[in-house]
Amino acid sequence: MSEVTAVPTHCPYCALQCGMSLRPTGVPELPAEVVDRNDFPVNRGALCGKGRTAPAVLSSRVRLTEPLVRCPDTGALVPASWEEALAAVADGLRRTRADHGPDAVGVFGGGGLTNEKAYTLGKFARLVLGTSQIDYNGRFCMSSAAAAHGRAFGLDRGLPFPLEDIPKTGCVILVGSNLAETMPPALRYLTELKANGGKLIVIDPRRTRTAEQADLHLAPRPGTDLALALGMLHLVVAEGRVDQEFVATRTSGWEAARAGAMSHWPEQVERITGVPVPRLREAVALFGDAATGMVLTARGPEQQSKGTDTVGAWINLCLATGKAGRPLSGYGCLTGQGNGQGGREHGQKADQLPGYRKLDDPAARAHVAGVWGVSPESLPGPGRSAYELLDALGGEVKSLLLMGSNPVVSAPRAAHVEGRLRSLDFLAVADVVLSETAALADVVLPVTQWAEETGTMTNLEGRVLLRRRALTPPAGVRSDLEVLHALAGLLGWEKGFPAEPEEVFDELRRASAGGPADYSGISYRRIEEEQGVFWPCPETGVGEADHAGTPRLFLDRFATPDGRARFVPVVHRAAAEETDAEYPVVLTTGRVVSQYQSGAQTRRVDELNAAAPGPFVELHPRVAERLGVTEGERVAVVSRRGRAVAPARITTAIRPDTVFMPFHWAGEGRANTLVNPALDPVSRMPEFKVCAVRLERAGNDA
Repeated sequence: MSEVTAVPTHCPYCALQCGMSLRPTGVPELPAEVVDRNDFPVNRGALCGKGRTAPAVLSSRVRLTEPLVRCPDTGALVPASWEEALAAVADGLRRTRADHGPDAVGVFGGGGLTNEKAYTLGKFARLVLGTSQIDYNGRFCMSSAAAAHGRAFGLDRGLPFPLEDIPKTGCVILVGSNLAETMPPALRYLTELKANGGKLIVIDPRRTRTAEQADLHLAPRPGTDLALALGMLHLVVAEGRVDQEFVATRTSGWEAARAGAMSHWPEQVERITGVPVPRLREAVALFGDAATGMVLTARGPEQQSKGTDTVGAWINLCLATGKAGRPLSGYGCLTGQGNGQGGREHGQKADQLPGYRKLDDPAARAHVAGVWGVSPESLPGPGRSAYELLDALGGEVKSLLLMGSNPVVSAPRAAHVEGRLRSLDFLAVADVVLSETAALADVVLPVTQWAEETGTMTNLEGRVLLRRRALTPPAGVRSDLEVLHALAGLLGWEKGFPAEPEEVFDELRRASAGGPADYSGISYRRIEEEQGVFWPCPETGVGEADHAGTPRLFLDRFATPDGRARFVPVVHRAAAEETDAEYPVVLTTGRVVSQYQSGAQTRRVDELNAAAPGPFVELHPRVAERLGVTEGERVAVVSRRGRAVAPARITTAIRPDTVFMPFHWAGEGRANTLVNPALDPVSRMPEFKVCAVRLERAGNDA
């Protein structure tokens, strides 16, 4: 019977997009149950606790089921009809445009939105609102890796090869990723690598659960990954490990990159990073001696004010050793958010149009404008990056439409960002729960969740997937596409904003055709039949066979004009904020296995809260002794931007000069209150991963 048939779909959380099936239960408190789906190749049936408990957020007890509008008399959010709520949003956006111009209206999206939503949100911002002020929280995810990928290879896709290649390579260098906690089902690829005789090097200032799996763990001081990569490249040159033929035939720019690396001799790198020279040499030998190899980075090296150069240095190491553009070798980024890849490919990033086209490219503007039926001149130019947009709220940007993000918790310098949100003339938020950001809004629109809608996602491999609708949403809930369709109509655009996902995807295919991220040959039918399709996948034309998609990039040529990968010369530089006498300790941040991102959804799941009930400060025993704190005692972490308080977790698994806080919680334990919003000059990525702090005993005072 249809009511008990399990519907194949995908997990709502990270960029693995693990396959699962959902069986409706008919019980409002828990309307679906997870059923194993063993046929999907990425996770092969495995799920983490977040995936297994995902239906709990579908419960009517925790999710929004009716629009809310702020009462002018009491200041409280009160229930309203959809007609009232949509009219209030349209009026707020229209009023700001009329009074201050289109760029006074901002749009902020999310890396969890489907490709269809991301595409429509970007189109809505640029056509209906006429604003350049749109970006999304994916800027905080992998923008540095994307910029470095583009500089070196001419194309950015998180992984240029499928995950299934990882266990078959000879050596993996994993930089700044605690895969065991952030993507638990993916850990099997590393255990299989080792079972096959491959070597694993993990680079992390903490001895994480992932680092415990490594053949070699290097623990550099946070913010020094760039020096470490340059030191390794120095040794590759000094020890004669450069693949001269590969460098000569498939790359350009080697001499300048070589000169930059040779100025970072091993002893100097040891002083900067704290990694002993013998360990540095061991890492070079493991990687250099392997016939094939990969470097995989995550937020550790990327979320820095020099993140693009840091990733570029690791790419240079791959190129110099001939471990790129060949089978079972290459550089890849472990994307974080569920649709962090597709979310920026199709138009919700400040400088990009659908298909990964550049907004300032006349040919790109002409193509997309043609699909949209407008003149290229009518499209606004590039706008502010994510943090710069948030920082402008209440100033040049007076109103904001926000979908699928919770910057009150997730943004750097979060207390400041919260203040900017409060200063807006008008804020509308579309979300599935009343997040900390939604609680500040003038209008809150309750929208459907992953299990209640159909749409495509692009996972960290560049595999375009189809999430299928398994449940009927509650009566008071609408999809984001329905919201944008209705708002467009109220603002004078009766056509061009369909609410049907497949209709949107077909237009996205046309808009992406011929672009770097070409989806034109992908259809819902193909995705279902093939367990996802890797982009680029151009449409081949009538009468020809379908393009097979591209699981492996760069094997014949790189995506640069001359087909060669480009070395980019880089040199180490300090973090934007170094320690000093007043702030003598380095803070770094990250995730824990039982919570996800800002925690807006996972903090509403009892099972996950039991496993990870709140924030903590991880510190070395020597630091704890100097401070005079014991396990579980409250510690205040103070930076130049604010103060956060959480219980101490004392462990030798962290460097004595470093403390760690997870960033999933609001309130006094909000880690992002502390972090430095200093931006990478290329990617505009904030420096989440390193800032100077001091520690104080907080006792039991609230």
